[in-house]
Amino acid sequence: MTNDSIEMRKVYAGFVQQQIAAGSEIIALEADLMSSMAMDSVQRDYPQQVINCGIMEANVIGVAAGLSLTGRKPFVHTFTAFASRRCFDQLFMSLDYQRNNVKVIASDAGVTACHNGGTHMSFEDMGIVRGLANSVVLEVTDATMFKDILSQLITLEGFYWVRTIRKQAVKIYEEGATFTIGKGNVLRDGEDVTLIANGIMVAEALKAADMLAVQGVKAAVIDMFTLKPIDRMLVKNYAEKTGRIVTCENHSIHNGLGSAVAEVLVETCPVPMRRVGVKERYGQVGTQDYLQKEYGLTADDIVKAARELL
Repeated sequence: MTNDSIEMRKVYAGFVQQQIAAGSEIIALEADLMSSMAMDSVQRDYPQQVINCGIMEANVIGVAAGLSLTGRKPFVHTFTAFASRRCFDQLFMSLDYQRNNVKVIASDAGVTACHNGGTHMSFEDMGIVRGLANSVVLEVTDATMFKDILSQLITLEGFYWVRTIRKQAVKIYEEGATFTIGKGNVLRDGEDVTLIANGIMVAEALKAADMLAVQGVKAAVIDMFTLKPIDRMLVKNYAEKTGRIVTCENHSIHNGLGSAVAEVLVETCPVPMRRVGVKERYGQVGTQDYLQKEYGLTADDIVKAARELL
């Protein structure tokens, strides 16, 4: 597997620029992270539609809600930790409760915050946001998916949360692929165990499936890029087909993908499962490779979990 040719942040900046140039009502709001998301040049060209609100994340959400009420299409970006923990009350009161049309792009997901360390490294954000009644929670896999999801969000109404990394993702999908929000993608079929992953863990799950194949184990791999609403029927079908589930997430095993899948299984088709993810830890400074090993987020960890079930 190779990396995408374009960074995820440049996918976002390019999307915003194209929408503004096309006459869209989009307003892109930042919390003093212009350069981090490659938005500097977009703001220079379109200062009326790209607004830096400063290091005031709660206020950014309030501004976005107000703009939504005027008919604009606000897109808010900040780091994942700040977009969730720092302004949860505003997410509830100003966006979800009021049914406002705001899209939140949350970057530096999980261990990909790397050198920003524990204060900037969120392992609980998707769990926080999926608890809101009207939220739609996504974690995009690569640049192709990010482009397609963004193109859908400009026309969709409601509160959408999009978790992403900022730099290059491992390329999973061919250019031009399209995606249905709320439906998982089966990347590899199998009959012995199902690996359900999202974000950077999709590539690790595919590597793990290759490693298991050498051992004679046929593993299915599902990219569950929509955490909420999760694809219940797909989870149930593969639980029935393989009888074993391993979830793989760059997030705490509590209240994220592992919990969401477990909820479906216990209600529809209880089977043995394991959750590969962060276990009762905070973040720290390090390279992504080091942090994935430190927190048990590698293909080896997925293989170990699958072997336990087998």
